Amino acid sequence: MNDDSATAIRRVAVIGTGVIGAGWAARFLANGLEVVASDPAPDARANLHASIAGACEPLERLGLAMAGWERRLSFEPDVSAAVAGAGLVQESAPEREALKRDLLERIDAAAPAGALIASSSSGLLPSRLQAGCRHPERVFIAHPFNPVYLLPLVELVGGERTAADTLARAQAFYRHLGMRPLVVRKEIEGYIADRLMEALWREALHLVNDGVATTEEVDAAVTYGAGLRWALMGTYLTFHLAGGEAGMRHMLEQFGPALKLPWTHMDAPALSEELIERIVAGCEHQAAGRDVHTLARRRDDFLVRLLSLVREYWPEQEGLTGRI
Repeated sequence: MNDDSATAIRRVAVIGTGVIGAGWAARFLANGLEVVASDPAPDARANLHASIAGACEPLERLGLAMAGWERRLSFEPDVSAAVAGAGLVQESAPEREALKRDLLERIDAAAPAGALIASSSSGLLPSRLQAGCRHPERVFIAHPFNPVYLLPLVELVGGERTAADTLARAQAFYRHLGMRPLVVRKEIEGYIADRLMEALWREALHLVNDGVATTEEVDAAVTYGAGLRWALMGTYLTFHLAGGEAGMRHMLEQFGPALKLPWTHMDAPALSEELIERIVAGCEHQAAGRDVHTLARRRDDFLVRLLSLVREYWPEQEGLTGRI
């Protein structure tokens, strides 16, 4: 499969324009595509425009031209009309299976033959989502990460009836957008990245619940320790280095027995009112009076510079920003 099928898609539909849908719209527009957006919320159009406007500066710093994006964006309240001329539909509705199933059936009935239909679900099984579609072979999961307009990873998950060609075309399309498509080998709830993040999240909840650490101290442990290494090497290569000259084999021999120690909790603690208040108070203390928009700009500035470092140290990832 070459990239011809990816470059042939010039018009996409974004169904659902919350944080994820708006992020998708910004990335699509940054790569020169036409976007038709649809969302039933009364203030959806205004919020979408504001979100994309906020993404322009970091995208331009990555070398992507956002000038004139307003002319390539249209808003269509009717879902069937929105998807009618799309080469790819990116569904980003709330994470409720019944809602997504109904929406995907409507999209499938109205989208042109050959159009790809992707759900931005963060954990639902594609086989269940595609079950009522007349053309389930073109329905799959494309799970992005926030902010979608900057982070390259997109997990692609096919269902029992998803065609292999669909995933191949999807890989080419998202790669053309400067993303790092990761095809999940087996259909599983939560896919890969969210399963890893959920494990860390559960431990983070226990540490606060048990009075071991504050939210700020937990975040510091990640930010100034493992997080810095993970940004470049991930989990396995980081531990490979921990084994010294013998690499991962020695690391497993030396630290493997520790896996049997009761260092971790498997289940999350109950979200009692006391724990919720402790977590909320901790996060508000960390925010130090800065609203979420200010924090998001700070995050985006950091990610732009971090992505430049990743490309410098992993030159094979050069295409991770996108193209015009």
